[in-house]
This record gives sequence, C-alpha cells and structure tokens, in this order.
Amino acid sequence: MCKKIQQTLKPLLKISVVLSLVLALALGNADGALAARTGGRIGGGSFRMPSTRTYTPRTYGPPSGGGYYPGGGGFGFPFLIPVWGIGGGFGGVFTILIFLVIANFLVQSFRRVTSEQTEDVGYGSNPEVSVTSLQVGLLAQARELQTELNQIAEKADTNSPEGKAEILQQVSLALLRHPEYWVYAGGSTQQAKLNSAESQFNHLSLAERSKFREETLSNVNNQLKSVLAKQLAGDVDNPTHLISEGPGEYIVVTLLAATLGKFAIGKINSSDELRQALRQIGSLPGEQVVAIEVLWTPQAEGDTLTSDDLFAEYPDLTLV
Repeated sequence: MCKKIQQTLKPLLKISVVLSLVLALALGNADGALAARTGGRIGGGSFRMPSTRTYTPRTYGPPSGGGYYPGGGGFGFPFLIPVWGIGGGFGGVFTILIFLVIANFLVQSFRRVTSEQTEDVGYGSNPEVSVTSLQVGLLAQARELQTELNQIAEKADTNSPEGKAEILQQVSLALLRHPEYWVYAGGSTQQAKLNSAESQFNHLSLAERSKFREETLSNVNNQLKSVLAKQLAGDVDNPTHLISEGPGEYIVVTLLAATLGKFAIGKINSSDELRQALRQIGSLPGEQVVAIEVLWTPQAEGDTLTSDDLFAEYPDLTLV
C-alpha cells in the first residue's frame, strides 16, 4: 500500500519541483528587470494665479518746450502763438486749448488701457490652461540622446519662465535630430481651469514617474540630484550589459506642459505628425508656460526597456 502511494506521489513531486524552478526563474528575471528600471526627470513651475504684469509708467506732461510762460506765450502750446497770435489769457481760445489738452489726455489714456489689456492676454482670475502630454518611443541605439538629456538636466534653469521654455525647446530639438530612431509616439491635451489644472498635471506626472524604480537623475525647481550607477541594484552596474542594444529595446521620452490659453497637439499617426507636434511644443513662449516636466527611461547607462516593458507600460503609443 505504501509503495503504491509513493509511486503515485513521485510524479507529483517532480512536477511541483519543476514548477517551483520555473516560477523562481521567472520571478528572478522579473525582479532583475524591475531593478534595472531607471528614469530621468526635469521639471518646474507653479500653478499660482498669474499676477498682473508690471509696466513702466508713461509720463504725460506738456509737450517739449511747453508750459506756462507769464506775460504771454499761451498755456502748453507756445507753438500755436504764430498761428493765433495769442498772448496768455484770451478767454475763448484759451478754453478751446484746454479742451484740446483734456481730449488728448483722454484719448491717450484710453489707448494705454486698451493696450495693457491686450498685452495681459485677457487672463482673468481663473484662466484656461492646456495640459499637454507628448511621448516618443525610440530605438535603444539612440544612446547619444540619453547623453543630451543628461546634459540638459544638469544645466537647466527650471524656475524662470524663459528657462522652462528653453528646456522644451532643447528637448524637442534633441528628438527632432534623431528621426531615424523614432518608432512610437502618442499625445493628448486636456483643457482645465487654473484651479484644477494642477491636479491633472500631477496625475500625468505621477503616472509616468511610477514606471521608474528610481529617478537616477533629476532637476526639479533647480534642485539637481543624481544617483551613481554603482549605487543601483540589478544589472545597471554590470559592464557586460552595455553591449545589449537589441532591436527589441527602447528609450521613451515624455514631455508634459501646462500652458495658459488654448493649445493642443493633433493626433499622431506618422513621423510627419510627430515632427509637427515636437515643433509646436518646442516653440511655446515663456510667458505662456505654467509648468513643465520632461521624463525619460532608461536613464542609467546599460539599463534597457524591453518591448514587453514598452507594451505593458505605454499601451497608448502608436507606431509611426
């Protein structure tokens, strides 16, 4: 009886051992892949209400050479003397001149106010904000792009409006210079009021950052942080891993921008449409940019993003 039980259990034990080994190998590989997921991040901005612009006050006074000259010469318009032949104090004409001065002042004031309203782009207390996401998936052979992104992160000014616009321009240019590596792309724009746009922007940012095991290089609000490769777990610090740049490995770059007013990129189904989208987001003026983030993975040398990782983490990307 015992022999029969042993004979029955032996195959089951073998099967369980084999399954255990398979699971251990699978989980071990998954942990290794997860350990190697590194990312870079550049970001900055504030969703506080934009204040009214400060303008240099214009000085309104009598024209050059004007003023009151006792004993003759008129009031503020001495150049009219030869025409009218008036001294100071002729009632009817003096009243007309005062009226002209007041009318001119009112016209100039109206023009100034209208100009300032136009220059202030009509932003109210809770203006419209466009939150845009643009993603590009490239072949892993574009290693020089990683170097360019690292250099941009190390030197970027992420606090000033001009600095944020410059970051978008430099990253867009870096991507535009490597069209031979473009494989996938995707983009979207959401419209929101300023008081709710920050939530949408942070939602997109956190969704991308959660795909990294660690942000190994970041410059956010001019706070530069870097993690050396030797401090990372997994295969990142393995030199033999650097030669692995197969056709099934990728780099993904994400650009996020919150901008005042209406802005949108079209649907991306081709390399031409991707090129147009990159030009659009790269040419945004500084005064329109509220906040930006640029994220890319992998960041550390030797780290890879496999095709399985790409399809699992970026299912919305389209082949271009």
